[in-house]
Amino acid sequence: MGTILRNLQRVQWTHLQAAGESTARAVPALLSKAAWSDRDTARQAVDELGDLVCELGFVVQEATAPTVPFLIELAGAPYISCRTEVLELLRKIFTGRQWSAASQAFSSRHDTHLAQQVVWEKSAHESVLAGRHVFESLATSVDPDVAEAASKLLDALDAEDPSVA
Repeated sequence: MGTILRNLQRVQWTHLQAAGESTARAVPALLSKAAWSDRDTARQAVDELGDLVCELGFVVQEATAPTVPFLIELAGAPYISCRTEVLELLRKIFTGRQWSAASQAFSSRHDTHLAQQVVWEKSAHESVLAGRHVFESLATSVDPDVAEAASKLLDALDAEDPSVA
C-alpha cells in the first residue's frame, strides 16, 4: 500500500458497523482513493467516507474511531490533494454528539440501549484528539484552505477541552 495507510490491513473492516447497517468493507478502498487519486476522485472518496463513518455529518459509527488515525495520516501527508476535506471530516467527527445527546434524552431505562454507540462516539473523539500535533502543524500551512480547516478543527478541540482557557 505504500508508506501511508500501510496498517489498513490490520483492521478487520468487515467486522465493523458503518452507516446504514452496512459493514465498513469499503473504508480501505475509499482511504486509498483519497490518498492516491486526482483531486476530484479524492474529494469524492472523502465524501463517501463521511457517509460511512460520520453519517449525516454528525452521527459516528463503530468504524469511525478505527478510521480516524488513517484520516490523520492523510491530513498530515503534504502530497494529498484532499487535505482540507479530510480536516473538515475530522472536525465533523469530533463535534458529533448525536449518541450522547440521545442517551441523555432517554430515561435511565433506555440508557443501556445506546451505551455502545456512546462508546463509539467517545472513542472517535479521543482518536481525533490524538492528532492535535498534526493539526497544529497544519494550521500554519502555506495552503490557506488547509490552514483554515486545521484552525477550525483546533478551535473545536479547544472548545471541548476544559483545560484550554
